[in-house]
Amino acid sequence: MDKMPKWADVILTPLISLVLAMAISALVILAIGESPVMAMKTMVEGALGSSYGWGFTLYYATNFIFTGLAVMVAYHASLFNIGGEGQAAMGGLGVALVLLYLPLPHWAIALPVAMIGAAAFGAAWAFIPAYLQAKRGSHIVITTIMFNFIAAAALNYVLVNKLRPVGSMDPASARFPEATHIPALTDLAAGLGMTWGKNTPVNITFLVAIAACALVWLLIWRTKLGYEIRVLGKSEPGAVYAGISPVKITVIAMLISGGLAGLMAINNVMGESERLVLNAVEGAGFIGIAVALMGRNHPFGILLAALLFGFLYQGGGELALWTSIPRELIVVIQALVILFTGALDNMVRMPLERLFLSMRRTKGGAK
Repeated sequence: MDKMPKWADVILTPLISLVLAMAISALVILAIGESPVMAMKTMVEGALGSSYGWGFTLYYATNFIFTGLAVMVAYHASLFNIGGEGQAAMGGLGVALVLLYLPLPHWAIALPVAMIGAAAFGAAWAFIPAYLQAKRGSHIVITTIMFNFIAAAALNYVLVNKLRPVGSMDPASARFPEATHIPALTDLAAGLGMTWGKNTPVNITFLVAIAACALVWLLIWRTKLGYEIRVLGKSEPGAVYAGISPVKITVIAMLISGGLAGLMAINNVMGESERLVLNAVEGAGFIGIAVALMGRNHPFGILLAALLFGFLYQGGGELALWTSIPRELIVVIQALVILFTGALDNMVRMPLERLFLSMRRTKGGAK
């Protein structure tokens, strides 16, 4: 019997952790001589108070959904993929090569082709760490960290020496053909006769991310492959006994994980920049770890956690713009959220478990 209901584990535990993180953040803001109430009001109005704010919040959340799902799939195979940063960067390279060198006449054709390029390059970047883990026992955490740095160096070389237009000093590729530009949500709203999120980077990739959440849920909990991934994650000896190949499932899980991280490039490279630039990932690969942890490695939880971190990113920008509170404080708030939802999870979980067990015993005794 579970120590507490599933809903409490998925919703109540992260919610209490979030409240604790925000309470300590409020104390930090108070300590530097600012008003926590005004700070929160500024963040809420800046991130959620207008279609403009929502546009940026959803744009950031889209990135975090993909990288959070990437961490989640690997986690269910008992693999800690922290190479999302490099895999997303390589996904951007895949998008750039597809859009710059293939004659794609319309965005409706370019989008699925670019998605294949992004996923393929992200998966390819995850393959070697996966193979080394499966065949040689090299720890996936170490190899994926190393591959983040290799990806950054490789991307820098390609942009400066291969993709940079002649005469340009900017380490970036040429702009993608106009026919391949995907619609922003502003355009979709205009087609419906509405004005929404003008000049914001959120685009139809957000809808792709929602679809990815549903597909990953189906994969992990409704397919044979998902079952094999979860069995391996629970017990490798059990998986071997059941006839499941740990080498095969380790590699497949990491390929899917890397492909999901690579798909992030559809949002920031194809959708927002419309060209490949250095540092396009902007730390989203690492934020995906926190998103997966807070979302309890479930697609719906990851969606909610990604929206929260999107709010923190956009609200933090507004806070730095309109108040004297430094933007670095948002990093502190994010760190506190990660600390309470990850490292200090048992600090909240164990008292809740005792509470629910006590309630269950009281209810049983009453009968």
